[in-house]
Amino acid sequence: MEIRPFGIAEIRIALTQGWALANATRGASSAYAGIFTLIGAVILGILLAQGFTPFVIAAAGAFMLVGPAILAGFFGIARAHESGQKAGVGETVAGFAAAANAIWVIALVTALLFMIFLTDAAILYSYMIGGAPVWLTEIVPATPGVMNFLTWGAISGGVIAFLIFCISAFSVPLLCERRASLVNAVVASVRVVFGNFIPAMLWALLLSVLVIGSILLLPLLPLILPWLAYASRALYRQVLPL
Repeated sequence: MEIRPFGIAEIRIALTQGWALANATRGASSAYAGIFTLIGAVILGILLAQGFTPFVIAAAGAFMLVGPAILAGFFGIARAHESGQKAGVGETVAGFAAAANAIWVIALVTALLFMIFLTDAAILYSYMIGGAPVWLTEIVPATPGVMNFLTWGAISGGVIAFLIFCISAFSVPLLCERRASLVNAVVASVRVVFGNFIPAMLWALLLSVLVIGSILLLPLLPLILPWLAYASRALYRQVLPL
């Protein structure tokens, strides 16, 4: 399997192509992303209503840990569009059906790491902030306890997110298109990340900032999520050409 190097120029091209594909499939893509927007709205609403405002940022960051598992749905929409078919929400199901079964192993691993992070974050929250409610109006200026929670939560989440990014950033697209076995896909993903470490980390940082920001500003998520999903697909096809 040929692995091509990538840098800022390739990331810029991927973002441009991703935006074009997101616009071309706006209805189906936004509807699919809307599912996760509704789920996020419920979760964030519960946290805010219970006075767990600092945990909202941790919850937004946690989405990055499970995000790779939903890419197959966007691949289904993209495949339908490129074949000249009308892309609908039903194509998301077709995307998962067309993917290799090993993709569910990746999904299971990300879900496990997601639960580990949430458990760690809950322990940190209890230890550093306690049970007293922290309302949205009290979050600025942040207390030392809140700042400590956000700092250590970011460190904990960052380590787990790095591991997930390494094993899934390029393996999930490979599995979506049945181009490799589970082991070969993961090995290829790790090779791409470490072979292009600086641009890969810039890409990971860009994904994190945009996704977490759009979750905190939730109405943006149906616009941002398809864009980044298709940009990830475009970058993967540049680095691991068909």
